[in-house]
Amino acid sequence: MLSRMNDYERVARIIRLLDERQREQPSLEDLAAAAGLSGSRLHRLFVEWVGITPKDFLQCLTLQHAKAALRDGSSVLDAALDSGLSGPGRLHDMCVSMEAATPGEVKCGGEGLEIVYGVGPTPFGDCLLAEAPRGICHLSFVDRGGIDASIDQLRSGWPKAGFRREDSAAECALGWMFYGQPNPGEKNRNLRAWVRGTEFQVKVWRALLEIPCGRLVSYGQLAESIGKPKASRAVGTAVGSNSLAWLIPCHRVIRETGAIGGYRWGTGRKRALIAWETSAMAAA
Repeated sequence: MLSRMNDYERVARIIRLLDERQREQPSLEDLAAAAGLSGSRLHRLFVEWVGITPKDFLQCLTLQHAKAALRDGSSVLDAALDSGLSGPGRLHDMCVSMEAATPGEVKCGGEGLEIVYGVGPTPFGDCLLAEAPRGICHLSFVDRGGIDASIDQLRSGWPKAGFRREDSAAECALGWMFYGQPNPGEKNRNLRAWVRGTEFQVKVWRALLEIPCGRLVSYGQLAESIGKPKASRAVGTAVGSNSLAWLIPCHRVIRETGAIGGYRWGTGRKRALIAWETSAMAAA
């Protein structure tokens, strides 16, 4: 497991480097030097973790398909929506269902609940995952050195709940979410999300679950999809309040101009997530 974690750290570092230096188009040799590996070893390791080569990842990150459409007069948003990359994707293959906590459950602060949480690796950094009896109630990316702060945030949301840490369970769940790797003897897993939010927020989050992997929509389009075409700003606030990173795909929403925009867990990570999903759909 230790060597696996070391490999994960190397790949995570390369993803960050690709995002920071994508305009420079770093070579495989440059990336290998940054990771302290040979070019061939980095290539194999990256494909193992991310599913595509560093070169393919970089090409998607720079949005070459959007640039071609731009030259023809399309906006970046239209280019992304018209790229024909719709499909089920890993997330929708898992049949995510979402249930909202009742006002009474929120008011009691989780009293009587046992929440199992843990930290595990993903291609985009460590994640803190927490699951209550009724479903996953927290999923957040953890920046280096920020695990304690992330756990404190989780606990503050359910101040009266009991907590138990099980990193191995979190690693298994994250492996299934990001790589489609079930536990031994487990063929399918339907994921349940249990969220705390207003009626409006929950409506927006349900709409987010309907965005196919590899697609992007604007805040205005998301507002129209829930029958509130003039509520783009309120929709944006609800998107930013999502506490289930990647599982509820708020990273698939961009500005009307086609700009990537902000992201609760970092704009660089949002761009990497979009590129990863786009490349996965292109390869499908």
